[in-house]
Amino acid sequence: MALDVPALRVLRKRATLSFRHVVCSHKPGGAPPVFQSAALPVTLSKEDFKKLEPALRTELLAAQQKMIAGEAAALLIVIAGVDGAGKNEAIARLLEWLDVRHLACNAYDAPSEEERHRPELWRYWRDLPARGQTSIVVSSWYNAPLRDRVLGEIDETTFQTRLARINSFEQMLSNEGVLVLKFWFALRPEVQKERLAALTRKKKRARRILAEWTDIERSATAQAIFEEAAVTTSTPAAPWLVIPSEDTEARDLAFGRAIEIALSRRLARAQQASETRPPAVQRLTRRSAVEAIDLSKRLSKSDYREELEHWQAEFAHLTDKKAFRDLSLVAVFEGNDAAGKGGAIRRMVRPLDPRRYRVHRIGAPSDEEKARPYLWRFWRRLPRRGHTAVFDRSWYGRVLVERVEGFCSEADWLRAYNEINEFEAELGEADTLVVKFWLATSKEEQLARFKAREETPYKQFKITDEDWRNRLKWDDYAMAAGDMIDRTSTHYAPWELISAEDKRHARVQVLKRMCKRLKAAL
Repeated sequence: MALDVPALRVLRKRATLSFRHVVCSHKPGGAPPVFQSAALPVTLSKEDFKKLEPALRTELLAAQQKMIAGEAAALLIVIAGVDGAGKNEAIARLLEWLDVRHLACNAYDAPSEEERHRPELWRYWRDLPARGQTSIVVSSWYNAPLRDRVLGEIDETTFQTRLARINSFEQMLSNEGVLVLKFWFALRPEVQKERLAALTRKKKRARRILAEWTDIERSATAQAIFEEAAVTTSTPAAPWLVIPSEDTEARDLAFGRAIEIALSRRLARAQQASETRPPAVQRLTRRSAVEAIDLSKRLSKSDYREELEHWQAEFAHLTDKKAFRDLSLVAVFEGNDAAGKGGAIRRMVRPLDPRRYRVHRIGAPSDEEKARPYLWRFWRRLPRRGHTAVFDRSWYGRVLVERVEGFCSEADWLRAYNEINEFEAELGEADTLVVKFWLATSKEEQLARFKAREETPYKQFKITDEDWRNRLKWDDYAMAAGDMIDRTSTHYAPWELISAEDKRHARVQVLKRMCKRLKAAL
C-alpha cells in the first residue's frame, strides 16, 4: 500500500460538464463519471496504519506549527461528500493529530434569524480564520445551492450563477492568503446504500447525520449534482480533493496526508496574486470624472434651512415605510480630506430612529483585522434588514490610501476593483441598497479648511500631521479617485459625485440623492 492513491487526485478538469451529461452517464451500480478513480480498491490494514500514522502526525503538526509561527497563511478546510462516508469520523481523527488550540470547527445549520437578514455568505465571512489559524467548515457555502438544485427549487442557470459566485469568493480568499482545501468523501453507490440502510436502523444517529435531500431516494441525483459542482468549482485557487471512503484507515490517512502536502507547499512558496481588473477609460489627456465635478454650486442659508428640513423629513418618511423592513441600507462616504463628510453624515442620520442605524468610522485596520482578508471587517458591520449602516471611509481605502501610500502591493489594489464590485453586487442581490458618495473640494478650499481647524480649539482634533502629508500627494489621490470611479461605478452601485466646495449645498445634495435612490428601491 502506497500513499500515492487516487484519494490525493485533484480535480482540475477544465471542460464544462453539463448537468444532463452527468446524470445520463451515471449508471446504477457503476462508478460516477467524474470520480471513476475513487471506485478503485483502496485498502489499508490496521497494522500498516499504525506504522504510517506517527510519521504523518509528526509532519502534519510540524506544518501547522510553522503556519502558526509565521502567520503567513490561514487554512480553511471544507468538508463535503456523500452521506455515510464517515466525514465526522475523519474530522475527529484530524483533531487528534492537530493542535486544537489553533483550530475551530464550524458547522452550519439552517440560517438563524440574524443570518437570514444578511447576504448568504455573511456568516462564513464572519467566521473566517485569522492568519496562522485553521477552520474546518462543515455544511459550507455549497450546501444551499446543492440542496436547492437537488430538490428542484432552482434551475441550471441559477445553479451555475451561484457556483460562479462561490468561485469568486474562494479566489479572493486565496488572494488574501487563505489556503482553501475542499475535500469530497466518495463512496460507490452500492456501499453507500448499505451504510445508509444501517444508519436508518439507528434512528437517533440517522437524524443527526442525514439530510432530507441526500437520503437514499435522492442519493444518485445528489451524487451527480455534487460532481457537477466539483468540476465547476475545482480551481487552482481552491481545488477539490477526492477521498475514497470505503476503508476508514486509508480514508483518514489520505485526508491527513493531503492537508500536510498542500500546507507544506503553500508555506514554501510566495503567494501569487491575480491582477485582473475591470476596464478603465483611456484618454490622450487625463481628466477623470472626479476632476470634472462642477465646484461652483452654492446654496444660500435661507434655501438651505428650507431644503434640509424637507429632505430630512422625506428620508425619515421613506425609512419608516413598511417596505423598508425588507431592505437594508448601506451609505458609503468617501472624498477629499476636510470635504465635510462628517457634517453631511450628521445631517443625514439626524431624522432616523437611532436604534436602527450605526455610523462606522473606518480607520487603520486593527491587528485582528489585518490577520484576515481586507473585506472581513466590512462584512462584519453589514446591517440587518430594516437597518442602516453608514461608513465614514470604507472598503475603498484599498484603492485609495493603501494604493497611494504603498500599504498594499500593486497586485492587491488592482484586483480589489473586481472584488469590490462583486461584494457590492452580492449586497444588491441580498436586498441591500448601496449608496456611495464622493464629496469633492478644490485644493484651495481644503487648505482654507485645514487652517480654520488649526485655529479653532474645538476643531483641532480634526486635523493631524497625516492630513498635511496626504495633501502633498493631492495629484496621486486625484488619480486614484478617478480610477476608482471609472472602475467601480456600476449600475447596481453607482457613485454619487457631490460638489462640497459649499457645505450647505453638499449636505442637501446627499439627502436629496439618497431619497431618490431609496424611493426607486422601494
